[in-house]
Amino acid sequence: MKKLSLLLLAVVSCVFCVAQPEIKFENTTYDFGKIKEEGGKVTGKFIFTNVGNEPLELTNVRPGCGCTAANYTKGAIAPGEKGYIEATYNPYNRPGAFNKNIRVTTNEPRFIEDEKATPHMIFIKGEVIKRPPTEFEKAGYTKTSGMLRIKEPDVAHNLKNTESVLDTFYVRNFWGKPVSIKLENPADYVSEVYRNFGAELLPGQEGFFVLKYDASKRNAFGQTKDQVTITTNDSVEQVKRIHYAVNIKEDFSKMTPKQLKNAPASEVSATSIDFGDMQKNTTKTEKITIKNNGKNPLIIRGLDVSNSQYKVSSNMTEIPTGTTAEITVTFKAPNRNSTQNASFDIITNDPANPVRTITLNAKVQ
Repeated sequence: MKKLSLLLLAVVSCVFCVAQPEIKFENTTYDFGKIKEEGGKVTGKFIFTNVGNEPLELTNVRPGCGCTAANYTKGAIAPGEKGYIEATYNPYNRPGAFNKNIRVTTNEPRFIEDEKATPHMIFIKGEVIKRPPTEFEKAGYTKTSGMLRIKEPDVAHNLKNTESVLDTFYVRNFWGKPVSIKLENPADYVSEVYRNFGAELLPGQEGFFVLKYDASKRNAFGQTKDQVTITTNDSVEQVKRIHYAVNIKEDFSKMTPKQLKNAPASEVSATSIDFGDMQKNTTKTEKITIKNNGKNPLIIRGLDVSNSQYKVSSNMTEIPTGTTAEITVTFKAPNRNSTQNASFDIITNDPANPVRTITLNAKVQ
């Protein structure tokens, strides 16, 4: 009897130790075949079964670029029951063959024991048949929407704070009615200096207007982003926007030898910061210093950071001679495994080193 009891206990223990959920897909690839670019989004469905002996749950469904998988079985799937994942692909502006993956993790033991375990991979593929060009594309107006279009609404410049620049913007009316065009309260550093049409464009008419961007009136340094709003009576999109990305640098060319000799001089304690390994959703702060070794106050014009996960601040913006300021850099780790490389510029009135670039990096696990 004692031997039988031990045998039963061993059997029960063995069953318990292998009790686990297990996912099995009917197919791991969905082939859409040939689809039309203008035909709209297409959706494929992946069916799977829980072939384990414990409830199965999808813990993460991560589609690749251009694919979405927002619709899938939520909650627990009992042993022997089926679930699904729907993968949707938008073919518009994506002509040619495609092959996209979807990464799937579950509550199976290997994912619980190792968060870096290789996920299940399912795939969608097909070929998008290129659509005929639209009337907008034939005319070269592909960057904006509506019946009145701007050919190139985005401009970028590198300017000194004493300079200005002129940009020409071509517009065309694709509507069957006249379209009015009006700049709405542009900032004083952006002004319209010319247009080759009146208050409106006639049906089918193409015209242009010229805007002046004056960095001397912008009162900013480093990377700036500005926009000009244009209102119209367009039947589809009434408000249009022109976007400026301008890097403004201080002009030291008119400084005399005496002024240069008495200028501020910056010195930083480090040119890089390594946050090391970090856990997801955690925050860490590091500090560096900047000292003024010159003969006049050192002014921090700006602190431009290239990655929004990093925040940068200084305990002073005007640093007297011989004084050291402290710059604080805070990194907030995202909720994903990644290497977060970035940099930030310390922009000052030091004519010898107006921009000090500090590199940043962190590894999120």
